[in-house]
Amino acid sequence: MNSPKKHYLQLAVPTPLRRYFDYLPPAGFPVENLQAGMRIRIPFQQRELIGIFMGLTEKSDVPTHKLKQAIECLDQKPVISSDILDLCRWAADYYHSPIGEVIATVLPAWLRQGKSTDISSKKSITRQDTPTTPLVLNAEQHAALLAIESSHHHFKVHVLDGVTGSGKTEVYLQAIAKVLERDEQVMVLVPEIGLTPQTVQRFRERFSVPIVCLHSGITEKQRYQAWLAAKTGTARIVIGTRSAVFTPFVKLGLIVIDEEHDLSFKQQDGFRYHARDVAIMRAHFNHIPIVLGSATPSLETLHNIHQGRFDHLELRERAGGAELPQFQILDVRNLSLEDGLSVPLINEMRQHLESGNQVMLFLNRRGFAPVMMCDACGWMAQCKRCDMRMTYHYGAASLHCHHCDSQKNLVKRCENCSAHDLQAIGQGTERIEKALSTYFSHYSIARIDRDSTRRKGSMDDILTRIQNGEHQILIGTQMLAKGHHFPDVTLVAIVNADSGFFSADFRALERMGQLLLQVAGRAGRKEKPGKVMIQTRHSDHPLLLQLLHENYRTFSHTILAERKQASLPPYVFFALFRAEAHQLEYATDFLQQLKNQMHEKKVQITGPLVAPMPRRAGKHRVQLLLQCKERPVLQRLLKNVLHHLEVIPVKHRVRWSLDVDPLEIF
Repeated sequence: MNSPKKHYLQLAVPTPLRRYFDYLPPAGFPVENLQAGMRIRIPFQQRELIGIFMGLTEKSDVPTHKLKQAIECLDQKPVISSDILDLCRWAADYYHSPIGEVIATVLPAWLRQGKSTDISSKKSITRQDTPTTPLVLNAEQHAALLAIESSHHHFKVHVLDGVTGSGKTEVYLQAIAKVLERDEQVMVLVPEIGLTPQTVQRFRERFSVPIVCLHSGITEKQRYQAWLAAKTGTARIVIGTRSAVFTPFVKLGLIVIDEEHDLSFKQQDGFRYHARDVAIMRAHFNHIPIVLGSATPSLETLHNIHQGRFDHLELRERAGGAELPQFQILDVRNLSLEDGLSVPLINEMRQHLESGNQVMLFLNRRGFAPVMMCDACGWMAQCKRCDMRMTYHYGAASLHCHHCDSQKNLVKRCENCSAHDLQAIGQGTERIEKALSTYFSHYSIARIDRDSTRRKGSMDDILTRIQNGEHQILIGTQMLAKGHHFPDVTLVAIVNADSGFFSADFRALERMGQLLLQVAGRAGRKEKPGKVMIQTRHSDHPLLLQLLHENYRTFSHTILAERKQASLPPYVFFALFRAEAHQLEYATDFLQQLKNQMHEKKVQITGPLVAPMPRRAGKHRVQLLLQCKERPVLQRLLKNVLHHLEVIPVKHRVRWSLDVDPLEIF
């Protein structure tokens, strides 16, 4: 008689290793009861971990006597559905990330910790019982809505390309209403936590259905409750930031990505996925439409439109009869500046404030000043752990490195020559706030940056006060520029528009254009006319003039033509290996040995080279850039070369990462 076949469990375990782990079934547990997506508690080295059951195998590369036995199965039903497992497999394969780490990103920490799934989801649900009436759409909005509605139940990418204030959200809302009528669910992704409350409020006012939020600002229990509400179908709409893209649904009918161009959708450490791109694949797997909304679509998205892959829906006019703001360039080369502010700007602010309006100043640099310098010898305060200068923070009387987060008390003497002639050079939001409190002492000032919004709920509180008119002057970084609706803001000023003109990063011009138009879009959003003043030392820069006097489309076409000529994304595909170590030679040697394993003529390899920031948090940083015109060729090379990592001797002395489709290589 033949002995019964042995079955081994294949588990995804949250480790940096790119493979499944084989285990013997728990004692006395019938393997026929197992389903992919269940949690299994296992012994792993000297500890216990939670793995995810992926399937059974009759063969194992590990001898049976060396296999460990799983401890217990924690679930009666899978906690991860089959469609999410498929999405995880795709993401792990495309981004070359360990499957265990990918799944760890998908599961709420509540479940990763082995806690019970038996918990109510009701507390996370929010309703509005008296929904507001939909607005009347203009012709462009109506055409966009019809296009989205026509693609229900099959995959299509719609790009809702509308100037700021053109009513993109109203199109989202009416498209979502159609989905809800079919008893389906909707996922809406926003780039920042700060945008979530106002989005939720708008949705609550419109829909009397359960709505949940998923973002890092809620507790782990709240996050699990919201996740469970979506998984069971209780929640009809899920609004979340990047990681919400992996939320399970019973019947997902539509995905909306608001501000699709935003850098925040790209995870910059660990599992380095792009939520927009993962969402597109999810829509493809689920045979549903996805809407990418933006006033300034990314060049990758515009390229896909040109290639006929994405459907282009344009909204060229502001909704409700509101007019686009008037632009004025202030050439500050011949103007005296006080704390970065010119006299014409101050005078213009005064006029708008005296008329009972709000004004907004944008400067994408927090703190008081980016440089603390000695007048006597030229010494500048440097971070001892990074090759970067420390930022002076006036309120805290401290120097702060914004890269490794190290801080120290403000120095009174030069560390080089002991002179007392220390000067704060340059402007940050804190300095602008201090200067304006002198010029406009009778007006209330709100500063929005990472420092002023650290406390939980502080961002919501400031935004509420702005909406109520309690603050008349608004100062902020890009946190203030993204998607907020301030109907009483009639003047927007960009304090310094020059940072993107001459950067070594080829994406800097694209981001500068996007940021300028996003900031400008905060002005004149209702019946009040808006004005945008731009302080610059490059008032004759052709791309700036093209952006302001023509439109974003011609601006982006110019940059796309330059990218094509220079063989840069989106016309080629990038992958970036990074390595860091306490000694430079370890990181360099690691990447050189990795490079020696690469044999593909179609892939151009640059490096190993010292990273633009050579040292960060005490570690030396080196990178290796791969570029190829054919995505499959690059993917195949990456898959092959990663197998050689295990045998590189120096790898234990190096921390390394791989970023596929990197958005930041500088």
